[in-house]
Amino acid sequence: MTSDEERELRTLLERLRQEHRDLDAAISALMAVTGSDILQIQRLKKRKLQLRDRITHLEDELFPDIIA
Repeated sequence: MTSDEERELRTLLERLRQEHRDLDAAISALMAVTGSDILQIQRLKKRKLQLRDRITHLEDELFPDIIA
């Protein structure tokens, strides 16, 4: 992996982490409101899980486990 590719992956990873944090805040805010849209909350949670999977995949690419 070239340094440019690594830099791009790190940038993408940080952006995805920020989006994950933003979704977490949005979900918390919606859950605090009575009568909020349960379907919307479920969609946000699903998106958050998809982001977590993508983040994990990118972390594995950037920081592979080295078995000694």
